[in-house]
Amino acid sequence: MSAPATTRPLAPPAARGESPGRRALRRFCRHRLALLGAVVVLGFVLAALLAPWIAPYDPIATSWSRIRKPPSELYWFGTDENGRDVFSRVIWGARASLMAGVVSVAAAVGIGVPFGLLSGLAGGWVDAVISRIADAMLSVPFLILAIALAAFLGPALENAMLAIAISATPIFVRLARGMALEAKATDWVEAARALGNPPWRTALRHVLPNIIPPLLVQGTLAIAEAVIAEASLSFLGLGQQPPAPSWGSMLNAAQRFLTQAPWMSIYPGLAIFAVVLAFNLMGDGLRDALDPRSDRR
Repeated sequence: MSAPATTRPLAPPAARGESPGRRALRRFCRHRLALLGAVVVLGFVLAALLAPWIAPYDPIATSWSRIRKPPSELYWFGTDENGRDVFSRVIWGARASLMAGVVSVAAAVGIGVPFGLLSGLAGGWVDAVISRIADAMLSVPFLILAIALAAFLGPALENAMLAIAISATPIFVRLARGMALEAKATDWVEAARALGNPPWRTALRHVLPNIIPPLLVQGTLAIAEAVIAEASLSFLGLGQQPPAPSWGSMLNAAQRFLTQAPWMSIYPGLAIFAVVLAFNLMGDGLRDALDPRSDRR
């Protein structure tokens, strides 16, 4: 026999009257894998920021007396072909990878979102031109486009970040355009237009706040792709230039010593794997936390 209506369980007290931010945080904290990803990302961020104080050795100092030393109490991750401490280089390399991921994605958002909003809200030939340019860029694989742009701009970390930002921009153009078209048909946007609000005010006050949640999710996932792209560009010699440490360039140097010194490739590879997996787990958790239907599941 089904329970009477009066015995239907009520929503938890914490869910009643709380702000959307607190509700999203509560959902995110229930996602254990997302919390694990956030902890891993925070650990790498702290390691990158505190690298001058926690790295036991100078990451670019060479020593002919400690070439390719295996992991030990003195050198936790061993040393490389020039006698440099791999642990110190992994810590310093986190700066290049995380900076490339965050800065390039932030630049892609800053460029792509305004053009996406303009395309979705203006319509007509403006929408057609912006959409076709975005489609043309999306027709080329992300990593291939980044490599081509980095090769054209020249080998440097700054150029690699610019290439990654340009390659990621069409994704945010399409996302912002789609969300703008969806918001454009809502009652509150129609009411704002009827009240005589200019298009820029309608976009900033009524459309942009409603597309922030999917932008956060996509941005988190895009950082993971940008970390892989930076490592790939550095591996090919188009990113961070030696002797400055970068996970990709460390893998490039380690490929010649896979049998003699496997630790040279294991630890930077594990660092890339951990950061990319952590950002993806965070993205999944944010997607669930910012979904208003989460409490009904």
